[in-house]
This record gives sequence, structure tokens and C-alpha cells, in this order.
Amino acid sequence: MATSLGSNTYNRQNWEDADFPILCQTCLGENPYIRMTKEKYGKECKICARPFTVFRWCPGTRMRFKKTEVCQTCSKMKNVCQTCLLDLEYGLPIQVRDTGLAVKDEVPRSDVNKEYYTQNMEREIANSDGTRPVGQLGKAPSSSDMLLKLARTTPYYKRNRPHICSFWVKGECKRGEECPYRHEKPTDPDDPLADQNIKDRYYGINDPVADKLLKRASTMPRLDPPEDKSISTLYIGGLGDTVTDGDLKSHFYQFGEIRTITIVQRQQCAFIQFATRQAAEMAAEKSFNKLIINGRRLTVKWGRSQAARGKEGVKDGVSEMGTRLDPVPGLPGALPPPPALDEEAPANYFNLDPSTSPAVMNIALPPPPGINPPPPGFGPPMFHPMGPMAPPMPPPMSMRPPGQIHYPSQDPQRMGAHAAHGSRHGD
Repeated sequence: MATSLGSNTYNRQNWEDADFPILCQTCLGENPYIRMTKEKYGKECKICARPFTVFRWCPGTRMRFKKTEVCQTCSKMKNVCQTCLLDLEYGLPIQVRDTGLAVKDEVPRSDVNKEYYTQNMEREIANSDGTRPVGQLGKAPSSSDMLLKLARTTPYYKRNRPHICSFWVKGECKRGEECPYRHEKPTDPDDPLADQNIKDRYYGINDPVADKLLKRASTMPRLDPPEDKSISTLYIGGLGDTVTDGDLKSHFYQFGEIRTITIVQRQQCAFIQFATRQAAEMAAEKSFNKLIINGRRLTVKWGRSQAARGKEGVKDGVSEMGTRLDPVPGLPGALPPPPALDEEAPANYFNLDPSTSPAVMNIALPPPPGINPPPPGFGPPMFHPMGPMAPPMPPPMSMRPPGQIHYPSQDPQRMGAHAAHGSRHGD
């Protein structure tokens, strides 16, 4: 016979009565001052089905209201947030975390075994100091390379957005901008991410988000050491304003002796030179794609020799720092390289036919009318005396008839000259 929540006093001493929830930074929101409502024994846990204290709050402006979904005992057993059920340390689904730490889920599924297992876990939680997880998770190694690569370092507040308005999808929403739901096109119903279950997330099975992250981890790039054995310098990018040389030294000194640390504040990067190549290789292997200092994920790459940097510079649209340069619209393409010139061949600056007579190669403009050419021996000839293209020489000024002055505008062969003469005679 079913009984109401108020009259059911069986095992009530094990019901949760907490003063503050266990939440991640994303679910809390970016506002440090929030107002929560607390409802004692408001709902039953969606995992163990026991009543627990429910908290409800709004994480920010234009965000949806959120509430706790599981009790604190189930949250502590898996070290997850009570709302999103993501790991509190890495911000990843339980399936991804257990895969990275090689932890097997041993939480029973039946009601009786689940109740017995939960009581044992509560006893273990009460005897612990609360700083480390309990159960199999507490015995697992502290970190994993895959988890450090996939871990989220900053909160993802986009996850707190309102749901999509179903009336707007059907074209029936009349509230406009006052509608508290999103007016966006929904995702494809065949998308695996559209079908998520809170129990599958908690038990770490059939989680589409976890499957997506595991596929991403399998295709992550690797950092291979350069062939030049003399290179022992690492490039560290994305420092920002919070990472100092002391922070870099405190992290990289464990791999070997550091010779120099050079920080380029303008480009927010640093160059760390190790004393040995072996120390540099170990630092690159342990830090590539998983280096997080002061909450910032840093980029780790191998440095290049001075000769390679001088020769390459910017090549194939990639800058010296390794970033892809977007093409600027409207600019012409790169010019082709000039053809190789034969040292013995003469320079042909005017693109003339090499089979032409050399007399044509030395062409000079005739002097203006009325100016005598220079006497022989004091200047180069205007045309070769025997050249077929040499025009007749104009008579000197002393041999011209009086009154005959050459005006270029009155040249009969000039375009428009006849029209000019006709208009002048008509006047």
C-alpha cells in the first residue's frame, strides 16, 4: 500500500537535510550573488529514490531556472554535480572519467542492493575527511593524460540557456521578445545528443556526450620531437596576464634543469630552454595538450632553430608562431618568381626581337624642329646611316623658305588638321 510522503516515516533518519547544494561553477552561473529557494524533502532522488532537500535558483539573466536532481549521497559517491551530473574536478561525463581512470562502476541497479550499497557508502563518507572521493573512485590514480587533455578549464554558461519554445517552432508563439524560451531552430531529432538520459549519465552507459568526447580523444594530435637534436626549447602560448615566469618554472623544473625562460608579453608566449634534449622531450610529452596553469590551458610546441626561422618566416599562410593567417580579400595573389637569367645573354629591357638588326636597337628621338643636330663626333647618331627605317632628315633652318614655320597642330597627317584649316578659312 502506497503512503504519502508526509506519513511515510520509514528510515526517515537517512533522508538528506542539507544547507547548501553540491554544484559546479557552470550550474551556479557567473553572478557571485544568487538567491536560492530551499524545499526540505521536496523531491525524491532520481537515482536512489529517497527524498532529499531540493534547491532552485536562476544562474543568470536570460537563463532558465535550475534545481538539484540527485541527493548529496549519490553526488558524493560519484563526485559529480547534483544538477548536471558532470565530474566536479574535470567537468566531464562519468563515462569519460571512469574510462580515463580505469574505474569500473559497481553501483547496483536493484532497489534492495542499491539501498544496502548506499548505506555502506554513507558510513564511509561519514568516516572520511571529505577531501577525497569514496569507493573505487577514491582508490583510482589522481590524474590521467586523457582527462587532462579533455578537461574543461572555464565554465560553459551556454549550457544554462532556456529551452527552445515549442510554440515558436510551430509558428504560434505570440509573446515575442517577452518569451522566456529560445526562438531558435531545434536540432536534428536524429542527432544522438538530442536523446540523453540522467540515469545513463550517472551509471556511465550509453551516454552520447561521452561517446563524442571519447572519439575526440582518440583523434587528438601528437607532438613529435624535431629531427634536429640541438633543439631543446619549448614554445608556450596563451599565457595571458596571469601566468608569470615563476609559474612556468614551478611546473617545468620537475622535468630537468632549465637554462632560460623568456617571456614575450606582447604576444603572450614564452620560450623555455632546457639544458638537455632529454628533459625537453619529457616536458613536451607530459605537457602537450594538457598543461593548465592558473586556470588557463596553455599551448605547448617545439621551438625552431634560428636558421629555420630565418628561411621560413611566413610560409603557406602560417605565421612563425604556428597560427593560420586568413587571406585578406581584395589583394592580388603572389607574383611568380622571375625566370633564371643567362649570364652570357644580353639584357633585353624592351622585349625586342633578338633577330632584329642591331641598328634598330639604338633608337633615339629626333630633336625638336628648329634645333640643329649635334655636329659629327659629338653625339650618337639618331639612326644608323644605312638603316632601312631611317626617315629623311629635315632641312636646316637656313635652307628653309622664308615664312615657312612648322606647327605640329597644322600637320596634314595629324587627326583633325583639315577640319581646323577649314574652320580657319571659313572665318
